Amino acid sequence: MTAPVFVVDDLATVRSGPGGRFVLDGPEGRHAVSVKRLRAGEDVVLTDGRGAWADCVVLATEGKDRLVVQLDSVSEEPAETPRITVVQALPKGDRGELAVETMTETGVDAIVPWAASRCVTQWRGDRGAKALAKWRATAREAGKQSRRVRFPEVSDLMTTKQVAGLLAGADLAAVLHEDREHGSVPLATAELPVDGGIVLVVGPEGGVSPEELAVFAGAGAGTYRLGPSVLRTSTAGTAATALVLGRTGRWS
Repeated sequence: MTAPVFVVDDLATVRSGPGGRFVLDGPEGRHAVSVKRLRAGEDVVLTDGRGAWADCVVLATEGKDRLVVQLDSVSEEPAETPRITVVQALPKGDRGELAVETMTETGVDAIVPWAASRCVTQWRGDRGAKALAKWRATAREAGKQSRRVRFPEVSDLMTTKQVAGLLAGADLAAVLHEDREHGSVPLATAELPVDGGIVLVVGPEGGVSPEELAVFAGAGAGTYRLGPSVLRTSTAGTAATALVLGRTGRWS
């Protein structure tokens, strides 16, 4: 099993002490020492979640929240291509965090919360700020759990007009829509770009409205389906991401 991952926000500019000694403290150090109970000689990975990372070896622990490691050099993992962005309509309850968690574990590069017209959940004021913070915290924790060193970006909430602008700039813009009468085609047969950006739109439980479909079509997006069954909004983005990752070779 690969080494556990811990986050150092400014890792790219970290300067270790004599002999490559570096101290991981704060909440991450506490988790390493008191929860993971790491000991001298064990391997760990430090990352900033933006591609910078370092393989380290535990030298010692100090108290309950300081992990002393050997850090010799910092490497950079390049961003993979094509870049995959999922526009996720706001689900009810904690299904938003579930969607973010599983998409992060699968390998999505960016997640865009979307206030679709048929969303029951609405992000307004403090409630919206707290919900967005939860999505971002979930992406961070799922990135660590899945041993990623480049976590997905979670953008601010977007309107339909803003999503249309995002779709207009994509190399492949795909709205997941199960209505065969609308003319949707299998995502498994879509022509995928070798590089650039892919944007996948996941609607709410009530589906993408005809008005929204028209706006997205005007931005150059096509409608696609995943298969014969209808997936919930909290799982469709993960399934679509996995399909695209496999077809583009990023999972090879």
